[in-house]
Amino acid sequence: MSLRASRRAVSRTLLLVANCGLVIVALAVGGARNNTTANSATPPTSVIEFPLPRPNAFPHDPAVAPDGAVWYTDQANSYIGRLDPNTGQVTDFATPTPKSGPHGLAIAPTGGVWYTANLVGRIGRLDPVTGHIREIVLPAAARDPHTPLLLGGKLWFTVQQSDLYGVLDTASGRATIYQVPTPAALPYGMVSAPDGTIWIAFFGTNALGHVDPATGKLTEIRLPDPGARPRRLATDAQGHVWYSDYARNMLGTYDPTSGKFQEYPCPGGIRAAPYGIAITPDGRIWYDESGESRVVAFDPHTTKTQIYDLPTKGAIVRNMSLDPAHSRLWLALSGTGRLGRIDYANKLANR
Repeated sequence: MSLRASRRAVSRTLLLVANCGLVIVALAVGGARNNTTANSATPPTSVIEFPLPRPNAFPHDPAVAPDGAVWYTDQANSYIGRLDPNTGQVTDFATPTPKSGPHGLAIAPTGGVWYTANLVGRIGRLDPVTGHIREIVLPAAARDPHTPLLLGGKLWFTVQQSDLYGVLDTASGRATIYQVPTPAALPYGMVSAPDGTIWIAFFGTNALGHVDPATGKLTEIRLPDPGARPRRLATDAQGHVWYSDYARNMLGTYDPTSGKFQEYPCPGGIRAAPYGIAITPDGRIWYDESGESRVVAFDPHTTKTQIYDLPTKGAIVRNMSLDPAHSRLWLALSGTGRLGRIDYANKLANR
């Protein structure tokens, strides 16, 4: 059934009162997709929240499409969701495999939505026009695909518990899998750099992985402190790799040219538990202090920080996504069933 047809097949309307405002829900026939309108409240903070109406929604990763729509994975319910930031309308689509645990998202330039089905060893692609989802079964060893990355027309991905990383030919559906050099390294976050190479955070050890996408070869770079546990990554315009050191409550950076590391203590101290991370075009490093329910903006030029409390406590920002066209930073607020938005251009005057 097409997306347009499903909208005509609305069976019933529910009214839900969310903590941050009225939410109108329209459930499509069969439950395969859910069209809703969510009114975001604007609390007296710098973070705007969008409650997701599906019960027990657990947004894990967000991604912004070329048309400005915000897609997200609902890991607990095994849905892929779409938020229209202009109207607040939410539409979600059930993954073909039940209890697939969709985790990471990547949006193609043409708008196709790719996701990792973390619990069933599959990768899916959702057509945003028709709502149709195609699933690709990965080799048996790649049982838990984690973070996806579209690069050069191919989909790279980490496989955390399996200690693998891989690349999928999006046309043929053929996947090539690579073993990481260190056992129990737990390859986690994955990003591309301005030079076209790929970086991986090894959450199970104190290392980063540097991948040549032409050959798939990985070079391991050790972080200075053996207790370091990098979780998510972001690269800046100079090619520096920024990482959230979840175990040591540090924000770190690595310069591949000089081989030097620099680290900065999180303002939250031993409670910080830094997690999701992103870099805005003005050069600031944004990261989540998951132990404090807040987001920190770090200026690497002045080393000053700004702190933005999340309105609903208990939220963990596992990942962030930039919308540079609208100067917005989108957050998946896991644990509270919400998406969050920061209009970062409005914060420049306060730096």
